[in-house]
Amino acid sequence: MYELTIKAAFTGYVVQAVVNNFLPLLFIQMQKEFGIPLSQITLLITINFLIQLIVDLASAPVIEKIGYRASMLISNASVIAGFLLLTVLPGRFADPFAGILTAVCIYAIGGGLQEVLVSPIVEACPTKNKEAAMSLLHSFYCWGHMAVVILSTVFFRLAGIQNWRILAVLWCAVPLVDFILFTFVPIASLEAGQDTGKSGFGMLFSNRFFWVMMLMMLCAGASEQAVSQWASAFAESGLGVSKQLGDILGPMLFALCMGTSRTIYGVLGHKLDLNRFMGISTALCISAYVIIMAVRNPVITLLGCALVGFSVGIFWPGTFSIAASGLKNGGTLMFALLALAGDVGCSGGPTFAGAVMSLAGGNMRLGIGAAVIFPVLMGVGLAARRKC
Repeated sequence: MYELTIKAAFTGYVVQAVVNNFLPLLFIQMQKEFGIPLSQITLLITINFLIQLIVDLASAPVIEKIGYRASMLISNASVIAGFLLLTVLPGRFADPFAGILTAVCIYAIGGGLQEVLVSPIVEACPTKNKEAAMSLLHSFYCWGHMAVVILSTVFFRLAGIQNWRILAVLWCAVPLVDFILFTFVPIASLEAGQDTGKSGFGMLFSNRFFWVMMLMMLCAGASEQAVSQWASAFAESGLGVSKQLGDILGPMLFALCMGTSRTIYGVLGHKLDLNRFMGISTALCISAYVIIMAVRNPVITLLGCALVGFSVGIFWPGTFSIAASGLKNGGTLMFALLALAGDVGCSGGPTFAGAVMSLAGGNMRLGIGAAVIFPVLMGVGLAARRKC
């Protein structure tokens, strides 16, 4: 009965992958077409994730009031509207950047809602192995990321990057399909018998186990993005390849390995112990960071980056599953706050690595390697939660 609901949630993570990864492919084109400084254009990434952080923090009471279905419809409608406006507004505003920014703000709201909604929707479905379903769910962000890069690259090669507006409209098909699915799929409730509002915050904030989960989510995001965001530049500088090949050898390889890890647990999760899987993954992640920092061979170092992708795959969905099992009354608010912690980690991890690089005179290997602190803290969190 709920199989189509889970598939609709999987599609929701593909929507978020489109939201986060399409526009960066157009940065150089927008610089040329609209004469916008590249430094100003890259600010759009920060604004996109900042809005998603705000949505993570503020959306739970609204979702509780209007329900999951209405919230998912609003989410997908926002993404569709944002992408359509992206094709129109830059030419209608006196300052094209203002038009692009307006469109980004609209679709970022939809992306933030997707992140808050899809995990509790899957968690609420009466499935037998929720941990496996959660891991498989999060793998679809990785596959979506790869699809956006590969299909967009093929389109640009065949039709020309100057026709990017056509592709932006075509990508609207993904949130449109998700919108249609969520008009009729059954949605179970996660909120029965639970407090909301201030009492919900009070219940969570007074629980030590919750704060351990927040630490683990922050480390999950930071461990992932500290390598993912620098992987392309690392491949370019270490291997001396072009940016296009660097994107394939860096972020694409990282996403492939992370998606593979999540899919493995999603398919075999009923045979695997989540706690042990996360413990082994943490040890593997620490080892991969040491390889990046200590090994001078650029090919082996790049394989270390891929190994980080594989090892961090379970961190985010696994922490969600552990939190849902340990805090059964956490509800939407808990998922929203955990997503907030994860997004803070996604932003803070690359920033931390970049800061260390600057202090080390641009040493990229040392900067990324210093982020080993995050999987180490993930291990601390795994050990600490057993005592809560």
